[in-house]
Amino acid sequence: MNAMLASDLPLPRIGRGKVRDIYAVGHDRVLLLTTDRISAFDVVMAETIPMKGAVLTQISAWWFRQLEGVVPHHMISADADEIIRKVPALKDHRADILGRAMLCKRTTVFPVECVIRGYISGSAWKEYAASGTLAGEQLKPGLVESEKLDVPIFSPATKAETGHDENITVARVREIVGDNVAEKLESMARTVYNFGERIARHHGIIIADTKFEFGRAADDRIILIDEVMTPDSSRFWAADVYKPGRPQPSFDKQPLRDYLDAERKAGRWNGDAPPPPLPDSVVEATSQRYLEAYRRVTGDELQVLTGYMGDRIDRRHG
Repeated sequence: MNAMLASDLPLPRIGRGKVRDIYAVGHDRVLLLTTDRISAFDVVMAETIPMKGAVLTQISAWWFRQLEGVVPHHMISADADEIIRKVPALKDHRADILGRAMLCKRTTVFPVECVIRGYISGSAWKEYAASGTLAGEQLKPGLVESEKLDVPIFSPATKAETGHDENITVARVREIVGDNVAEKLESMARTVYNFGERIARHHGIIIADTKFEFGRAADDRIILIDEVMTPDSSRFWAADVYKPGRPQPSFDKQPLRDYLDAERKAGRWNGDAPPPPLPDSVVEATSQRYLEAYRRVTGDELQVLTGYMGDRIDRRHG
């Protein structure tokens, strides 16, 4: 499976994010293709991370299958051959979509990120440590970094194509989407988080926080869209080494962040684009971290079908 920096499919491309390319499939469907691009500190690296796109797509697909009957969602298929049957224009591009593409219902996307925080960490901890608040709203005193919250917090944010999303209040969400929709978004986000957190904990993973996106489908239902509970949209911690009062090791791009931090402290990088070249060891370590996240969450190794005869490649790792 070749690493992919950018895609070029025979469909109208209607969007390109830091990681995903979005294509229109008629008026009612979209194809989400997850490349192997990676960003850190709001800068996209020149190198790709092998298998990262497949990990993100297939973790999402795994969660969507678990969520059947829990909340409605947008996934139609993440299987390359099934996608080709439904979108014949892709028949000569199987290698490009293999493992990394998801065919989905098209929706009108709500312009807010629905973040659920079960533990206080990251930007939430920084704000709390400075002022005792989260998005300007007071939290109980005495919390320590990475502490489990008594009740998960709905901590919405504005969506940003570049740079960091900005935390906003629930009141601001109500102004943007209306009271009824805001209530529905919070309820659905809590339902998905509570469901996923229980399953992940059984597999030895703590989902400290995660963000969801929702859209309004053609039948007027509000449905879960985009990726769901992946290493890029969530903060995963290993339950067996969790200890509050400190930062926790995470199952995502930590090897990359550590390398860039060292380059910055050494004065070899100023934190802006272009980023420094990544050593092969950092690329490999980051790829293995994503594969480990897949194994931990799903309880299985990531397997990707290759070739029309269905031969399997099993990407095992230590």
